[in-house]
Amino acid sequence: MTDEGRPAAGLTAEEAAVLAYEARTWPGPGAKERAIREGLGMPPVRYYQLLNALMDDPRALRHAPGTVNRLRRIREAQRARR
Repeated sequence: MTDEGRPAAGLTAEEAAVLAYEARTWPGPGAKERAIREGLGMPPVRYYQLLNALMDDPRALRHAPGTVNRLRRIREAQRARR
């Protein structure tokens, strides 16, 4: 962590937590959204807004390259289907 309370990659604690949640697997429908509300204290809409912004953030790519690259592949596949 740096002096500003940010992880070394430059992400805020909230941004790093969003990436960590996205890297997890979830047992069933609704479990992830419930965990987002209870564990992160934010509505799922805010979570997904932040996650979408992080997918294009070079700091996020440095912090969690596997997760960010997987999300980018999924996004590109969805765009290609449209």
